[in-house]
Amino acid sequence: MPYSKQELLEARRQISSTLHKLEETVRTLEGKENPARCKPQITLAKRRIRAFTIAMELIGRELQQLP
Repeated sequence: MPYSKQELLEARRQISSTLHKLEETVRTLEGKENPARCKPQITLAKRRIRAFTIAMELIGRELQQLP
C-alpha cells in the first residue's frame, strides 16, 4: 500500500516522539534503587525501542524512494 510523503513524515514524527519517551523510561527504571525489580519493564521498553528504530529506518528508506 503506497503512503503519501505527508503520512510517512507524520509517522516518523510520532515514532520519534515515542522513542524519546521510551528511552527516558529506560533511564528512569535503570536508575531506580533496585532496577532488578523492573527488569521485565526494562526489557519490554528496550525491545520496543529496537522495533521503533527499525520502523524509523524503513520509513527513511521509503522517503528516499519518493520523487
